[in-house]
Amino acid sequence: MTPESLLAAGTRALAENGDLRTSRERFAEAYEAAQRTGDVHTLVAAALGAGGVWVHEHRTAAEAELVRSRIRHALTLVEPKSDIALRLRLRLTAESDYQANDHANVLELLDEARQVVDPVVRVEALSLAHHCVLGPDHVELRKELATEMISESLRSGRRGDLMMALLWQVVDHFLAADPHAVRRLTDLRERLKHEDHLAVRFVVSAVEVMLAIRDGRFAEAEQLAGASAQLGAEAGDVDATAWYGAQLCAIRWYQGRTAELFPLLDHLVHSPTLSTVDNSFFSALAVAAALSGDRRKAQGALSTLCRNGLESLPLSSTWLVTMSGVADAAHLLGDADVAREVYEILLPFAHLPLMASLAVTCFGSAHHPLGLAALTFGDAGLALTHLKSAVRDNLALGHWPAVLSSRRKYAEALERAGEVEEARRQLATCAREAAELGVAAPPEADLSVRREGRKWLVRLGGRSVLVDGGIGMAHLAVLAANPGREIDAAELVAGTNALTEDVTAQDRLDPEALRQYRTRLAELRGRDLGAAEIAERDWLAGEIAAATGLGGRPRSFPDSGERARIAVGKAIRRAVTALASADPVIGEHVRGHVRTGRRCSYSPN
Repeated sequence: MTPESLLAAGTRALAENGDLRTSRERFAEAYEAAQRTGDVHTLVAAALGAGGVWVHEHRTAAEAELVRSRIRHALTLVEPKSDIALRLRLRLTAESDYQANDHANVLELLDEARQVVDPVVRVEALSLAHHCVLGPDHVELRKELATEMISESLRSGRRGDLMMALLWQVVDHFLAADPHAVRRLTDLRERLKHEDHLAVRFVVSAVEVMLAIRDGRFAEAEQLAGASAQLGAEAGDVDATAWYGAQLCAIRWYQGRTAELFPLLDHLVHSPTLSTVDNSFFSALAVAAALSGDRRKAQGALSTLCRNGLESLPLSSTWLVTMSGVADAAHLLGDADVAREVYEILLPFAHLPLMASLAVTCFGSAHHPLGLAALTFGDAGLALTHLKSAVRDNLALGHWPAVLSSRRKYAEALERAGEVEEARRQLATCAREAAELGVAAPPEADLSVRREGRKWLVRLGGRSVLVDGGIGMAHLAVLAANPGREIDAAELVAGTNALTEDVTAQDRLDPEALRQYRTRLAELRGRDLGAAEIAERDWLAGEIAAATGLGGRPRSFPDSGERARIAVGKAIRRAVTALASADPVIGEHVRGHVRTGRRCSYSPN
């Protein structure tokens, strides 16, 4: 094929079909062929087209530098004031601004592009600029850019421009929690039926995974996520792996199975395909490691994010999800300092949903991690305010698993604030909603507790969590293995060897000793006493008083049953608190179905 035909094939694949893989291959071939033949026009166009439709589309250092070097070389071959030179500078500037978490330079070039007659220049400038302002602090600016791009795309003559503009508008609506977002998505989906665009279709498929998760259709969402990842690979989109990982994290999170992702996240966090401004997988790793019981790994991942202060992390398209993960990890690790830090940083964005990238996954309202952070640093009143708002906002989003998650945490905050009855009402509402909606219902009572090395693996239905060991977990293991059976607290104590001996109730002084003490005291009271005998008399009186109660009846030591009741109750409460921090659903189930006292039991029903 000639350089011109290769260029035409690359342009068609990119601008019309959205086939990123094919376009990259054809542009690379066109560039090399043009370099051999000295075809400057084709070489410059191929260098520009190799950038693709997204910013930071080339993730490995070698690939990215090759594309940038070709664009820089192309710039030396064109007239500096030409439209093609402006397009080349826009691409280089957008790449630089995006990775520096900046947008000032690309917005300045956008103003220059607005003065150009060619609508293609303006459309490209608007799309590149939009990509550089995907953080939570540019909601209104993005909307303006997308609206302007739709208008310009109608004049560019390139079919793919309108598809990209409409996609940006859909993404903006979802990121802003706009109630008309699904309406916009439906319109774009219908247009794709008649004018396919592979890159746009991949993003739409990923957004549909997010919606399935919000509906609580987890099995379907997992199937859709796999199909979406396959479509992304077909399109040649480098984000396919990261998006699939993020969606799997969301599914497992709401299934209570995040700990299962620990090995995957431990590997994925170092993947070269991840964006240089994406830190969300570090926070996900911290959460998964904490839930798996690996505090060292969890603290390491959290420290990676906090090393230079959370405020140093770029406000990228995954920033909100990253901060939410930090709040979760801090809560699981009991790190009040990090909780305070993330609270202050996240507070200005409380009104936004926790979405990653182009709305490909959603973790509900930002009020939820704010409430969680407040619980962690001990402000129950503040936690109540945020968690109540989280329930409200999640209802508005139609994110039913997040509604249940926030309502459960709201109930916990109510209980901490001493509002026990209202907490019970919220949990009852939560159970009713789960039953009515058929989403994220509390698992069927099939509790098992068993030792895994130094940890305890607790399973409930499809949920599982690893927690630190302790006597309370040993007691729960016995109760869970004997559902419905009352077990004497002393038996639980004996079974865990908490006491070295079983002390039965006994008098402080045996009856014979008490009789002898009383006889000797009577003898002393009947005669004159010397100093030694006075001391003996006072000692005997004190011993008899300590050993007897009302009416002179013998006073007993506390028996093992009473001591066992106190010890077992405290140990189980500590274990339940640890469980609730690691997995609120399991913790609430155990709290509601385990009874302590002289006789203890686990009653599944």
